Amino acid sequence: ALAHYGVRARARSLTSERDRNFLMTADDGTAWLLKIANAAEDVAVLDFQLAALDRLAAQDPGLPVPRVARTAAGATIAETVDASTRTHRVAMLSFLPGRVLAEGPGDDRHAAEIGRLLARVDRALAGFSHPAEGRELQWDLTRAPLLRRHLPAIEDAELRDHVEYFLDAFDHYVAPRLADLPWQVIHNDMNPNNIIVADDATIAGIIDFGDMVRAPRVADVAVAASYQVSEGDGLGGAGRLIAAYHALAPLDDAEIALLPVLIATRCVLTVAITAWRSVLYPENRAYILRHAPRAARVLRLLARRDPRLIADDIREICRSTR
Repeated sequence: ALAHYGVRARARSLTSERDRNFLMTADDGTAWLLKIANAAEDVAVLDFQLAALDRLAAQDPGLPVPRVARTAAGATIAETVDASTRTHRVAMLSFLPGRVLAEGPGDDRHAAEIGRLLARVDRALAGFSHPAEGRELQWDLTRAPLLRRHLPAIEDAELRDHVEYFLDAFDHYVAPRLADLPWQVIHNDMNPNNIIVADDATIAGIIDFGDMVRAPRVADVAVAASYQVSEGDGLGGAGRLIAAYHALAPLDDAEIALLPVLIATRCVLTVAITAWRSVLYPENRAYILRHAPRAARVLRLLARRDPRLIADDIREICRSTR
């Protein structure tokens, strides 16, 4: 931080899956996030994230997202070498204060606000392109069929059956229609751990653009909505999130028709990928599996209803808010 960005600060390590992240508290009290990227990470992927943040700042300056710091030479990426002589790329971002939404009471009171912010993010990213946007990412919903190889890692037989059911639904309903949907770069991970809440309970930030990918726009809505599905027959907070998104960035009927299966598909990814990765990395099991119980619950809820009937409910919710 000092060598590349001229910031003298105290460092505190933060939890992360692939990189090393540090909260840097500068002598003047300013807070920064210092990211040291995994040596195996393609530098283009880090540049992709930083370029997208710059795009959001330019297109919608009011969006509560981190701002990218520049080195003394004006670059967004620096380099450092570790004790094993491996080269790591480094970036520094403004730190957004507050608590993550996941640490709150666990209700869906912020659902509509999340929908509006996500719509603004997607509108600002529309037309944005980058060489790394087509990278292969296991959290890309369009690659869901590849998850069948991880099914043996799911120990619960009933849950494994639900995962297979929705993978079949993806193959039947979604896959043949993907090419006809609007595609763009999306955030792809609007989960409660990536949403910062201020002391007054309003949303103060959107963080972690590490799972960005070029995909159908509606996949971004499905990912966010999957974390807002409530108990009962209705969609609960997920419906309010979708309606709020639709009010700012209207979804077409083809997108709405696929939303129920796409919401379930995000939960399928969560269950299958985390089950597999928790076996590979048992020392990080708690962090990896943090979303798995909720995803399993949502899959069980969605399996009770015909996806076409859920899509009808979404259409009605969206009509009532226009």
